[in-house]
Amino acid sequence: MTTPRFPVLECPEMLYGHTEDIIREVRTQGQSWAREYLETGAFSLPRRMLPVPPGELLVMDPVGHFDVNLRPRWQVHLFTNVFMSLSDGAPKEERQRMEESFEAFCLSTPWGALFQSVSPSPPESAERMARRLAALLRFWDVLQAPRYAFWAFQWRDCSLEELMDYLYRKTLEAWCPGGPASVREHLALTVERMARATREECMEAVLRFIPVLLELEHDLKHREVLSDPDFLRERLAALPPKDFERCSSACLYAVSGLLADWDGELERQ
Repeated sequence: MTTPRFPVLECPEMLYGHTEDIIREVRTQGQSWAREYLETGAFSLPRRMLPVPPGELLVMDPVGHFDVNLRPRWQVHLFTNVFMSLSDGAPKEERQRMEESFEAFCLSTPWGALFQSVSPSPPESAERMARRLAALLRFWDVLQAPRYAFWAFQWRDCSLEELMDYLYRKTLEAWCPGGPASVREHLALTVERMARATREECMEAVLRFIPVLLELEHDLKHREVLSDPDFLRERLAALPPKDFERCSSACLYAVSGLLADWDGELERQ
C-alpha cells in the first residue's frame, strides 16, 4: 500500500523551537506586524519560513505536548501570543479594524487557517466560522501532511481528519444532520449552509446542538430547564444581535459559554 503524497507545508520559523524562545519570537513578530499595519494597512509573511517534513508533529494546544524529552517542536498554539503584541502596538480606535484585517491575512495562509480553526477567537458567528472553515478546506491537502498533538488524543498524535472530527463533528451534525461520513465533505456542506444562513437557521442549528452539548457538560445545575426547548427558543430569540452572533455558528465553546451564563442566572433567581 502506497502512502499518499501531499504538498509540503511551510510555517513561520518562529513557531519551531522551545516554548520560551517561540513566545519571545512571536511577540516580536506581533510588534513588527502592528508597526507594518499602521504604516501600510497590510501584513506581510514572516521573512523566515521553514518546510514542515511530512509526518512532523504540530502541537495545537498547551497540554498536547507529550514529548517527555522536551526537544524542539512545532508549537502552533503559541501563535496566540501574537495578539497581545498586536493590541499593544495599535491605538484603541484601530484595534478592531486591525484584528479583522489580521484574521483575513491569517486565513490566506495554511498555518493561519489551521490556527484560526483550532483556536477560533470570538465572536464565533456563523458567518465568521464559515470563512475560517472555508480557508481550512482550501488548504486541506497541504495540512494533511503533518500529524497533530491535541489534548483530547492523550498519548498519541492524530491526523487532520481526526482533529477536525473531534472539534467540529457535533457542530456539523447540528447544521447538516446525517451528513457525509467524510469530515472534509461534511465541512464543505456545512460551510455552504453557514455562509448564507438566516438568524432563524442559525437558531435551529444551535437548538439541535444544545442537547448534544448537555451530555458533555456535567457541571450545569439546572439541566432540566436547559433541556426545555421552549425555554431555549425563548432565550435565544431574546438575545441582542451581538450576543446572538457570538454563538450563531453552534460551535462548542461559544454555546457552552452561553449555557453556563444561563445556568448562573437560574442559580441566582
